[in-house]
Amino acid sequence: MNFIVVGCGRVGAELAYHLFRGGHQVVVVDSRKEAFNRLHPDFRGRTLEGEGLAESVLERAGIREADGLAAVTNSDTLNAVVAHTAITFYNVPNVVARNYDPNLRSVIEAFGLQTVGSTYWGAQRVEELLMNPSQKMVYSAGNGEVEIYEILIPERWNGHTLDNLLGPLKQHCIPVALSRAGRAFLPQMDTKLQTGDLLNISSTFEGISALTARLSKQAEA
Repeated sequence: MNFIVVGCGRVGAELAYHLFRGGHQVVVVDSRKEAFNRLHPDFRGRTLEGEGLAESVLERAGIREADGLAAVTNSDTLNAVVAHTAITFYNVPNVVARNYDPNLRSVIEAFGLQTVGSTYWGAQRVEELLMNPSQKMVYSAGNGEVEIYEILIPERWNGHTLDNLLGPLKQHCIPVALSRAGRAFLPQMDTKLQTGDLLNISSTFEGISALTARLSKQAEA
């Protein structure tokens, strides 16, 4: 597949190399020639010095044949405009824009673009690890607003139903799967939990925090 990466900062350079290692054709665009020094020595894609907003630069990058474009500069405004241009004028099927400053997240969202907010997501993930080291996040949707967590059922909840565990949190925590003795299945609300079960829950950060607190308490009979 053909991909264009606009912005050769740390994120862009790493992304370009990963795509290249995956066997794809990659063109990296940056306004500063020295930025390409960040690329891995084994990278064999194309580099193109120029402004990512310039039509001539995008044309030379092969945007008309591109299967995807990532706008990952440090400018949220530039990322939004480049991504919007790729979709609106060139019909690139898969476009992602990086959100660098959380305060400017609305700028990119206003264009209805697929975004990755590395600063916002990273801060939230660190908070999760600091606050609840016993829980494990296994999947993150969007920019971390909803995630799937893996939690270990403690002995104090052995024999109690999933319905009893979730209690008032049913609107915020949705069970996805339960693994027991190496086999996974779709749990029902009347499923009885066992010590050591691994429960996958889809939830917001607030919801999983409340569930973790509930797990630490003795279950009511």
